[in-house]
Amino acid sequence: MSNEKPNLAKEEQKKADEFENPPSSVIFEAIRRDGDYELSRPASALWWSGVAAGLAISSSVLCKGFLVSILPDTEWAPGISNLGYTVGFLLVILGRMQLFTENTITPILPLLLAPTRTHLWRTARLWTIVFVANLIGCAAAALVLVWGKIIPDERFHGILSVSRHYAEATSLEHFTWGIPAGFIIAALVWVSPRMEGAGEVLMIVILTYMIGLGGLSHVVAGSTELFVLVARGEISLYDALVGGILPAFAGNVLGGTGIFATLTYAQVRNEI
Repeated sequence: MSNEKPNLAKEEQKKADEFENPPSSVIFEAIRRDGDYELSRPASALWWSGVAAGLAISSSVLCKGFLVSILPDTEWAPGISNLGYTVGFLLVILGRMQLFTENTITPILPLLLAPTRTHLWRTARLWTIVFVANLIGCAAAALVLVWGKIIPDERFHGILSVSRHYAEATSLEHFTWGIPAGFIIAALVWVSPRMEGAGEVLMIVILTYMIGLGGLSHVVAGSTELFVLVARGEISLYDALVGGILPAFAGNVLGGTGIFATLTYAQVRNEI
């Protein structure tokens, strides 16, 4: 009996450690189950959640623009104004809305585990619905901002400044700058099962602040900026799509799915 008690204590401690610090295979399984759930959701649920996410992520552009409008034009100002960039991501992720860049890993793990035609079709369906819905939400937000005159002019000038700066990048730059942005969002999804409460909020702020501070291209948040300029007639819809949205889309997919998701699968495939 004296030998059994220490062994039982060790087993209990091991279980407690695994609960607090789950191995990669456990995290993989948690995200895979989330992916299976998302893939099985009705199209209408995905659509409206995606539209809501497009509207909500636009608050990143608003808050960053507000800060730009009140801060002096100095080298250190972006260090503060890009804190505003995190606001939309907090709303979307904590609100459990459908953001396309999160889906570069969540439904991909079931596909990597069982690369069947059915899984491929379900993933393509999810991606198409969510991406288009996100763009519709961003476009709606941009139209209201420009035509609705709901923002004071001095603050709206900050939004325009942020949008014009984003549009200055070439399509190749949006693609290359979209790769680390996609990787970071996928990493955020990967670590989220370990986080809860204040820890989750802090992680969202830190990682999305990196995207804003680095001037990286996030396809959904960037779409609002481009649609604002389209609504004002400063660029064409074609230029917004071909010059910014689609290159950022490709970069985000490469960073999130092509790099992060495949690497995480590679490290756990023999443990699953």
